[in-house]
Amino acid sequence: MTQLSYAKGPIDTPLLDVTIGQALKDASAKWGNELALSSLHQDIRWSWEELDAEVDRIATGLLDQGIAKGDRVGIWAPNCAEWTVTQFATARIGAVLVTINPAYRLSEVEYALNKVGCVGLVTAPSFKTSDYIGMLRELGPAKLPQLRLMVSLGEEEHDGFLTWASLRVEADQARLAKAAEGLDPDDAINIQFTSGTTGFPKGATLTHRNILNNGYFTAQTTKLTSSDRICIPVPLYHCFGMVLGNLASLTSGAAMVYPGEAFDPVLALEAVAAEGCTSLYGVPTMFIAILNLPTLGDYDVSTLRTGIMAGSPCPVATMRAVIDKLNMSEVTIGYGMTETSPLTTQTATDDPLEARVGTVGRVHPHAEAKIVGPDGATLPRGEQGEYCSRGYAVMLGYWDDKEKTDEAIDAEGWMHSGDLATMDEEGFVRITGRIKDMIIRGGENIYPREIEEFLLSHHAITDAQVFGVSDEKYGEEVCAWVIAKEGQGLTDEEIKAYCKGQIAHYKIPRYVRVVESFVMTVTGKAQKFEMRKLMESELDQQVVG
Repeated sequence: MTQLSYAKGPIDTPLLDVTIGQALKDASAKWGNELALSSLHQDIRWSWEELDAEVDRIATGLLDQGIAKGDRVGIWAPNCAEWTVTQFATARIGAVLVTINPAYRLSEVEYALNKVGCVGLVTAPSFKTSDYIGMLRELGPAKLPQLRLMVSLGEEEHDGFLTWASLRVEADQARLAKAAEGLDPDDAINIQFTSGTTGFPKGATLTHRNILNNGYFTAQTTKLTSSDRICIPVPLYHCFGMVLGNLASLTSGAAMVYPGEAFDPVLALEAVAAEGCTSLYGVPTMFIAILNLPTLGDYDVSTLRTGIMAGSPCPVATMRAVIDKLNMSEVTIGYGMTETSPLTTQTATDDPLEARVGTVGRVHPHAEAKIVGPDGATLPRGEQGEYCSRGYAVMLGYWDDKEKTDEAIDAEGWMHSGDLATMDEEGFVRITGRIKDMIIRGGENIYPREIEEFLLSHHAITDAQVFGVSDEKYGEEVCAWVIAKEGQGLTDEEIKAYCKGQIAHYKIPRYVRVVESFVMTVTGKAQKFEMRKLMESELDQQVVG
């Protein structure tokens, strides 16, 4: 009988049945004086007891300001200790943390705050080229009618904003205990906006149970204990940082280490060396930036053992280099989406190298996965179709958007990812592309991932993105943007010649551009739809010219 592309993760370890606030109390009791958080750019080092006490002060301050269970409180700031305190303090009193992308501009932050009805907002005064205080003043009460509490980080006072120091009051344990009594692990506790490639972002609504357990099982998969230290250069506003980073730490006792406000390869390596980090997180582009540093050999990375690479498909060559050059012999690849808290598959630290560099692993504990065809039927093992997952990690839904929720989660509770994948005989999943990324050239289905992997086998190419551009004759043509390794000269003709005879003629990119960088989201995902727009505009001008 044909084996179908369906798998269920192990259930021998029970799910945690506590709130995030309770989990922090448990961590404080268990690991007390051990290091919980080190924010190097702020010169902050807290033990679990100190972090717990800090959270109690801010949680009491939020109660003083009238924030109650179910109220939405936004945070708009780069990585810092206060971000994490806000994450745990809102959870402690049952307020729903709304994570705002630090790159958002006026219309985006207005949309996000109003969509979910934020009554409170903790904000950095500014970050990079963004003046957050200025933007919020420009919007004002007229455009943000529900927002009644704004808290600014830093020591400077701003009219209309409460300072962080003012919010940090003496903890009232009786009130905090009363607030905790009314909470349930299945309560909504976090709203994360998914970076929609079309239309407005959607607010994925996640519970204590969703994200706390995802952090817990991720930590178990990478074998984290209280002697580990995780270097977290990925943004906290995204599941990667706040769940796989902060909540994996919370449930394992491993310390959270923040190298800087945002990713910088030098700061990441400095943090690893300074704190003796055993785990390093990043999306593939971050690891590529670290590996390409001319000074890489100057940093002590001998303490590294494991880590997670996730967020977008990882080139095999990058994975091998991470193992060889960064000492990360037990590095794992994780796959998932914001809507599934995020991971539903992950490689194990002891999986064979081929599985760890070529797949996204097997199904996580207490999760199910299947690969389905266009008709929704589960496909035989090895056949390509859409990846779907089900279990505790699936979100409650998109905030105030039943229509989009019903499009994503079917009647049987399966979350449809929009990603193409295969599942082999042993249950290892390979992500082969996005359904929407597929290029249809003259009736031929072309999967960009396959061409990207081939281009990365070229000795002078460090990264590649392949996408379709519209074409009168074929409907779509293949376009490749590549980044050359430092000191390597590359031409588009050389790249095309490299492809000739190696991949089918219709897969050879008609258009090739050697570029300095890709168009990226803040989380390091390449925005192919934006690159397509730029490329089509350039080609149109050439035609007109």
